[in-house]
Amino acid sequence: MTEVFIDRANRATPVHLIQKADCANVLGDLSKTCATYAKAVGFTGEASRIVLAPGASGAIEAAFLGMGDGKDPFLCGALSTSLPAGTYKIAGFGGIDPNMAALAIGFSQYRFDRYRKSKDAAAAPKFVWPQGCDRGDALAILDGVTLVRDLINTPASDMGPAELAGAARKLARRFGAKIRIISGEQLLAHNFPMIHAVGRASERPPCLIDMTWGKADAPKVTLVGKGVCFDTGGLNLKPEKGMLLMKKDMSGGASVLGLASMIMARGLNLRLRVLVPAVENSVSGNAFRPGDVLRSRKGLTVEISNTDAEGRLVLADALALADEEAPDLVIDLATLTGAAKQALGTDLPALFCDDEAFTADVTKAGAAVRDPLWRMPLWQPYAKELSSEIADINHYSQSAFAGALTAALFLQRFVTQAKVWAHVDFMAWNAGAKPGRPAGGEAQAIRAVFEVLKARYL
Repeated sequence: MTEVFIDRANRATPVHLIQKADCANVLGDLSKTCATYAKAVGFTGEASRIVLAPGASGAIEAAFLGMGDGKDPFLCGALSTSLPAGTYKIAGFGGIDPNMAALAIGFSQYRFDRYRKSKDAAAAPKFVWPQGCDRGDALAILDGVTLVRDLINTPASDMGPAELAGAARKLARRFGAKIRIISGEQLLAHNFPMIHAVGRASERPPCLIDMTWGKADAPKVTLVGKGVCFDTGGLNLKPEKGMLLMKKDMSGGASVLGLASMIMARGLNLRLRVLVPAVENSVSGNAFRPGDVLRSRKGLTVEISNTDAEGRLVLADALALADEEAPDLVIDLATLTGAAKQALGTDLPALFCDDEAFTADVTKAGAAVRDPLWRMPLWQPYAKELSSEIADINHYSQSAFAGALTAALFLQRFVTQAKVWAHVDFMAWNAGAKPGRPAGGEAQAIRAVFEVLKARYL
């Protein structure tokens, strides 16, 4: 990803980002031959249109990218996928933030080529670093997003709990973080009974990834990510279509590793902890069952109503561990419910948080960097939907309504000491390609969170 950009070039074709409202003025400042050509082909700054304009010698003098109304900086990603091989520099931003332009270009050049021959890298266009771009931030974000996408896109045959733990180990080595992996029967010895129960039916042992980085006396920020590497639904078996994308059910785990990469690369002044319960929800003779009562690390007993709602169980044990040291901020990320997608679609992650300052900061940051979140309520009257006749709590509501809310309310029971807790329920997948957002696994919400953490702890 980062090889998209170079420091400088002796010759680079200038690229102008042009909004429709400014098109006439921008073209008027260029050479007559170049401007005449653009007008002759009817270029008016319409969104995503690219024109290669020749100069007086007939060689390409400049490139134009239409930005439409200028509200979507990700349109810059079209430069990565549509320009011919060569070296380019952005000569006019047309009001687009240089940082967003760089990210859009880098995001669009992402390819997942692990299982097929990649196209000749020399055929991809190169770009001089945009003037005014914060390279440190851009590199950290591009690397983090690439990590998330690669992990999500890898099929479950090559991305089980052990492989996800291996990715975390590699990240820890890169940044000098400490890491501990609690696996298999050790989970019971260390009091993670629900992580063990969900993952025990698989031949691939479940584990808890626990990584720490930063000064011990710095503000404590803990990231918790759902790491269900494949979800059959357990004994509440999913239908065929329901399993097709279940390799991405570890997207929360992938996302917290990507966010951790950004944090460590930028050296934020915080004590970071990353917890990923990594399991495969399988079917075998020792699978946990509907009607079972599980004990949790928190001490609460949990009645099981649906084994296909396993993500909240493994998150609950991890959140309980996170909560024990009363951190300043706990954020969990998960592909948790279909209800969140039914309510908000696939582009808008659902944010549950009762801290007004963090909610305002992260939603504002998300809008600024085109990584939006939408706040949903922690509506306490719905907690009655999780009542149980035989246990402290039922983990799954039988109501046809507010499934994302009741899932969040279940998780909230396991966070009682952290100063701030936020839960994000997202899709983490692009069904189709858009500029800056290739089809497949996607890093959602973490750029918004990164902006907030930078503002507070850089």
